[in-house]
Amino acid sequence: MEDRTASSSMLQKIEPQQTLATDNPSGDLIAYNNRKKAVQFKASHGLLLTFFFWIFSLHALGIFFFTKGFLLTRLVLDHKSECASPPIDLPGSRPGSYSAGCWYPKTFDKAVIIVIDALRYDFAVPFSGTSHHFHNALRVLHETAVQQPETAFLLPFIADPPTATLQRLKGLTTGTLPTFIDLGSNFGGTAIEEDNLVMQLRAAGKTLVHLGDDTWHSLFPGYFDANLTHAYDSFNVWDLHTVDNGVTEHLMPLLKTGSGKWDIIIGHYLGVDHAGHRYGPDHSAMNDKLKQMDRVIRDIMVALDDETLLVVMGDHGMDTKGDHGGESDDEVEAALWMYSKKAVFGHGHNGLMEPPSTAKERPVGQIDLVPTLALLLGMPIPFNNLGSPITEALVGSKQPDWQKLAAVNALSAAQIQRYQHAYSAARGLGKDVFSVAHTLWTIALDMWHGACQNTAPNAEVFAAFTRYQTENLRICRSLWARFDVPGMVYGIALLGCALAILAYYARATTFFRAEDSPLFLRQVVLYGAFGLVLGLSIGLTGASPGMLDSTLLGAAGGSIVGFAYTIIEIPHGYPLPLPNSTWGWLSLLITGLQTVGFASNSFTIWEDEILLLFLATFGLMSLASSIRQEKATDRALGILQSSFFLVLTRIASLSRLCREEQMPYCRSTYYSSATSSTSASWQLLIPFALALLLPSFVKGYYKGTQSYVGSAVLWIGFALRMCLLASAIYWTLDAADDNDWLNISKDTLRILKTTMAQLVLGISFVAGTTYYAWATPCISIDIPEAVENGSAETQPKTTKPKPMTVHGYSNMHGSRYFLLLTNWLIAIILLQKPMGGGSIGLLALQILALLEIIDANALSRSAIGPVTLAMLGNFHFFKTGHQATLSSIQWETAFIALKTIRYPWSPLLVVLNTYGAQILTAVAVPLVVLWKQPPKKRGVLGDVAMAVATFMLYFAAVNLATAMWAGWLRRHLMLYRIFSPRFMTGAAALLVVDLVGIFVAVAGVRWNLVGVSEVFGWA
Repeated sequence: MEDRTASSSMLQKIEPQQTLATDNPSGDLIAYNNRKKAVQFKASHGLLLTFFFWIFSLHALGIFFFTKGFLLTRLVLDHKSECASPPIDLPGSRPGSYSAGCWYPKTFDKAVIIVIDALRYDFAVPFSGTSHHFHNALRVLHETAVQQPETAFLLPFIADPPTATLQRLKGLTTGTLPTFIDLGSNFGGTAIEEDNLVMQLRAAGKTLVHLGDDTWHSLFPGYFDANLTHAYDSFNVWDLHTVDNGVTEHLMPLLKTGSGKWDIIIGHYLGVDHAGHRYGPDHSAMNDKLKQMDRVIRDIMVALDDETLLVVMGDHGMDTKGDHGGESDDEVEAALWMYSKKAVFGHGHNGLMEPPSTAKERPVGQIDLVPTLALLLGMPIPFNNLGSPITEALVGSKQPDWQKLAAVNALSAAQIQRYQHAYSAARGLGKDVFSVAHTLWTIALDMWHGACQNTAPNAEVFAAFTRYQTENLRICRSLWARFDVPGMVYGIALLGCALAILAYYARATTFFRAEDSPLFLRQVVLYGAFGLVLGLSIGLTGASPGMLDSTLLGAAGGSIVGFAYTIIEIPHGYPLPLPNSTWGWLSLLITGLQTVGFASNSFTIWEDEILLLFLATFGLMSLASSIRQEKATDRALGILQSSFFLVLTRIASLSRLCREEQMPYCRSTYYSSATSSTSASWQLLIPFALALLLPSFVKGYYKGTQSYVGSAVLWIGFALRMCLLASAIYWTLDAADDNDWLNISKDTLRILKTTMAQLVLGISFVAGTTYYAWATPCISIDIPEAVENGSAETQPKTTKPKPMTVHGYSNMHGSRYFLLLTNWLIAIILLQKPMGGGSIGLLALQILALLEIIDANALSRSAIGPVTLAMLGNFHFFKTGHQATLSSIQWETAFIALKTIRYPWSPLLVVLNTYGAQILTAVAVPLVVLWKQPPKKRGVLGDVAMAVATFMLYFAAVNLATAMWAGWLRRHLMLYRIFSPRFMTGAAALLVVDLVGIFVAVAGVRWNLVGVSEVFGWA
């Protein structure tokens, strides 16, 4: 890289009279012109920030409207079931009381409900093959269900996605299906206001005790006895023991000596879930937690009395890496176990006595728990429940009690029929919606009346009510899968208009016209204000789509009209944003192919490999283009950097985290194994290799332009290397903590790790930003001594000044701005796992190689630079252990620099981990224009604006495409597994790169240009 120095004018000779000295009359004029240009630049820069923030607002509004229409909704009814008002009369009975049982005689007075978070079904059944750490550790559930089938049963417990704890607890207490948005009186909060089992127990005067996960207190504030309840923070996934030990510590005394103080105890253990998140299921820590749960359950069984029901369940499962949130089999297949010392359970109704060996056999839905517990405890079934009683809990311990099964299913079905009638009336649904279910209800009801008169078998009545409940559940699933199509159309329209504006701004302008910006923004503001008033007026009339929506749509639509009007009225006009070069057409082709490809689930699943293909295509084309360059230096540098870019891309592709749909054609390398969430021991070498090599490579690029002087020496030669070394030490300490390598307490290790992480982040963001803001350009100046001419005998001596030599002159903008990129590089590498940190290091080198390719091929104004940067960002999103799935989010990142959850810092750390690659490439966009540019080049700000707009344009196109295809394929079988997560990933990425592009990249350019111009003057 250094052999390019002499021939690329990196050494600039400047005559003394060219300097900004003011010892002559023209000095004051030069100073005045510089001040004037500085004011003009700052005004133009402020207008540019305003324009991009308007684009961000359009993106945010478009995503808001589409998401609001796309995410499923249901109407929450405020109705409550009453103890004295059963939905159907049972023969020979009358409305009961809480003491005897409301709708049906109760079986138990008390209950202990144990939630083992993320208890997957295969954790609870024996395994005879090659076992993993999670096999055969929790034995008590299957053991008792086999040996004492009349006192215990074990069943697969299927969760409805999304498999997040909060959504699952709603389903487990209300008996309703999950949706993303519940419309009702509690829209603004998380507390459950609709009828639920906890509310019914409280209304019955029961004393409720909660121990463990504090999510329960968000959902049911004030429901639990304050003196006996102990809640714990649920988000610290690094802590495997505090919550579990605390639950057990307070639970056992209540069971042994405090039986008269409580009626219902809910204990929510988190250790299994946290072990999965931190290590993955196949780790010794998981084995230890499951064995601990086995001991706890055995102790609880001993302490129970005959009138207390024990329920142990998982709220969801976990995938092969220990994460959850999606709808894969491993994530939805939890376990349910019930136990009582009196023989009340049975299995004889189907002739199968032993628990299922897999979760595919005889599963029950989690919503079925609600009517089951309500009937066992003598409570009314919550009004909105859609579940059916679990047969094993009510069939009887000897011969199947078909009469009892028919009666409890008649009650459950009648309550569902009552809810169905109320929901149809509230929604204005026609009779045809539930026509099939109504027919099945009529048949079952007639059979029920026949059974009451001994003219129909109870077993057939039970089957008839089961068919009705199954059909009704199917209808409700389809009903709540109804989308707000107008809202989705509004969102897509806004996103499409924002895309068109960006395309025009980025690629239709031939040069930046600062004088146009005030006119753009003036019309945008004026028309936007008019649209806002118009939308508000429409909203006040009560017309659809409502006041808030119409106001926002009016303001956004008006501003778009204002921009379009300005385009038409500008005298010099703007051409269509069509490419005019091979590289431009390649940029359009790559972006277009991706937007079309997202209509395919296979394309979306294999997006990481497709991005590898596109990047390799760019590398090969740049190699071919470099070979054709006329200048030998450009040709040699282009060939070298294109080859280097291809090699780096291939090395980066070796890091991968496979999603479920890619198996068995993909092998994960990001973690130590496919079933782990920890790094392999050899991967700890990667951060140390980065600390050793990455600063040296960056230094080589700087030396290639004679820029490794001044500010660069301290920040790249020392600060970057030391911070990377500190990151390497952090991850070594983390591995030592995971594997117990050091004879140091966990608390001490935790303090060391968080302190080191905070120090690195402080250096990168606080010290680094300050250093960048005040740094001088990366140049050095040689001032030679003057040469004397003449002699005393012949003529007077004269002094002839020699030109000054400025090292790094031709890359003054790029070398200084890269210091800002280094700050973000340090932080993002720290927040990635070792393999991810290596990927980010490769990304930094690919960015430098790309900048050299752009320079060698004179592509600084082409779209290919920003588009390739955007592809690199998305490519390394996958290479840092992420996928377009909720379960791949690395939540543990929130605790790298913090001991507990702290807002907004914890979410920001997760964002930096998840979108670190896109953030780094967003910060790097101005370098496409600034790299190897002299200090007084004209139109730099305009070129930067075009590059940033082009970069945003790529992400806007991807987001619009994923939104359109998700909307179009909203009935696709893979909507919530593939298309919906990809839309959400793309939407979040767009908003993140918008904000980083505005407040880091464009704002950082101001500091850069001001710092350079203070030395050499304004162009």
